[in-house]
Amino acid sequence: MIVRREAVLSSQIEGTQSTLEDLLEAELDDQRVADSDVSDIVGYVRALNYGLARLRELPLSLRLIREIHNELLRDGRGAEKTPGEFRRSQNWIGPPGSDLLRATFIPPPVHEMKSALGDLERYLHSPVYPPLVDIGLAHAQFETIHPFLDGNGRVGRLLITLLLVHRGVLRGPLLYLSYFLKRNRTEYYDRLTAIREHGDWEGWMRFFLRGVAETAREASLSAERIFALRESHRLLLIEAGLGPKALLLLSNLFNHPVINVALAADLSGTSFATANKLVRAFQEIGLLREITGQKRRRVFRYDSYVDLFSEPS
Repeated sequence: MIVRREAVLSSQIEGTQSTLEDLLEAELDDQRVADSDVSDIVGYVRALNYGLARLRELPLSLRLIREIHNELLRDGRGAEKTPGEFRRSQNWIGPPGSDLLRATFIPPPVHEMKSALGDLERYLHSPVYPPLVDIGLAHAQFETIHPFLDGNGRVGRLLITLLLVHRGVLRGPLLYLSYFLKRNRTEYYDRLTAIREHGDWEGWMRFFLRGVAETAREASLSAERIFALRESHRLLLIEAGLGPKALLLLSNLFNHPVINVALAADLSGTSFATANKLVRAFQEIGLLREITGQKRRRVFRYDSYVDLFSEPS
């Protein structure tokens, strides 16, 4: 769920309108993924999971960054913009429809981009500073190089998570830094611009490290709430005498908090009829809520868990 939330927020920074709720419901329906911009979020989840798996067999490198970019874009917005390949032409950042003359930022031309990427890869292999500083520097430099025709922002934020794991700061992707960056989007872009125009690396690092600190505190509180919720709901099922299959279904709801009866049968290892009774029992004790209002193709939501991942006020 933390990976899903990070994917939603990172994609929203780029203008995607889909929500965590859209993603969870789309995971039950492949056609919804194909027909909406939720495919951007699905691509982000796929790319992050792919990158984490590849880190176990491949060092963090330009090759891995290209592979992650391919996973990110191959089915979503930007699929026509050479997924997995560094750009061979000039790109720029600016208002919609702007040209080079009206660009707010022009990344290095291709021949300089290649040299800068080589420098970045060498730095990733031979870091200089404490991990969080190195990661902040690498993210800003990647965003400045802007080596792809599309998806640079999302890959750059993926790079933060992968570097946290690669450098041993985290065992898994438990920091959803994109919430901080989305909440402070204007300052985020201003800090990156200040590096490019004035060399203000210190201002960027203060901003980045403040984001890591705030996000770490939020992640710790979220983990405590998740553990407390799980234990209270386990006790509720035990007191209701619903048996081991109910406990198995509850455990799997933490990976699949929006389900239908067919998925509930798979998750609990029971028949459709038995799963239907389990789902009904979960509804009666308040663990699941039917969200379609239909009699057929019903979908159920584990509200109290999903609500833990709503954006804090």
